[in-house]
Amino acid sequence: MNFTKMHGLGNDFIVVAGEQQLPPDASELAVRLCSRFFGIGADGLVYILPSDKADYKMRIINSDGSESEQCGNAVRCVAKYVYEHGMVDASAHELTIETIGAGAQKVQLAVENGIVTAVRVDMGAPILRGTEVPTAVDQEVVLNYPLEVDGVEFRFTAVSMGNPHCVIYVDDAVQFDLNTWGPKLEVHPMFPRRVNVEFATVKAKNYMDMRVWERGAGPTLACGTGACATLVSSVLNGLSDRTATVSLKGGDLFIEWNEEDNHVYMTGPAEQVYEGTVS
Repeated sequence: MNFTKMHGLGNDFIVVAGEQQLPPDASELAVRLCSRFFGIGADGLVYILPSDKADYKMRIINSDGSESEQCGNAVRCVAKYVYEHGMVDASAHELTIETIGAGAQKVQLAVENGIVTAVRVDMGAPILRGTEVPTAVDQEVVLNYPLEVDGVEFRFTAVSMGNPHCVIYVDDAVQFDLNTWGPKLEVHPMFPRRVNVEFATVKAKNYMDMRVWERGAGPTLACGTGACATLVSSVLNGLSDRTATVSLKGGDLFIEWNEEDNHVYMTGPAEQVYEGTVS
């Protein structure tokens, strides 16, 4: 199997193109190949597939073998891949990528000398109703809601960007004990399909730090949908403007929640690391 190792701000993927549909053993392959000690090493295995709704479809299998509905960093990697591998017209700096959780997403490419230097993705409208995120709370917006874990009370805001997110504000996201609380919150009964957990600190109206524990992958260097969810949550909580830089461990993403169309837009880089073949 031919593959390309790619990453978006350190959130890394094994990207495979050429299949007509998701292989039946994709889950087992993801667990084996994403292992950082016995495999290639990645946060997920991404397949670029044909689509009847968009230019291409992507399917993302997490490193634990579960499937993710959506992934902002993977969307950027897929867009860069299909452009630089001649799978779309070189003059077309706009394309669409179909996702399982957020439908067909519009993508704009910044290109210099045939190389994609940045990708802007229309991530769609955030889903805020509690049961649709989903959470166990039946409210129009789950805002600053109490959540107890091991006798410690957190307060979270729930946002879905095609996949579920739980945003929690802490004094120092950079130094927060992600590995202790992330896995416990991911599987909390409050979240019937598990959840991605973002710990955030708003430093200014247009800047915030965020660290993430991703459902099915654990701690990652970046999460595009998580950055979008954090910006939406920060606006709802009156902590930020509708446009801000979200600083992750792997780098920065620029996020905008547009008031006119209610869509969230994410801009950031994607990089190809190497190509290879695995049996």
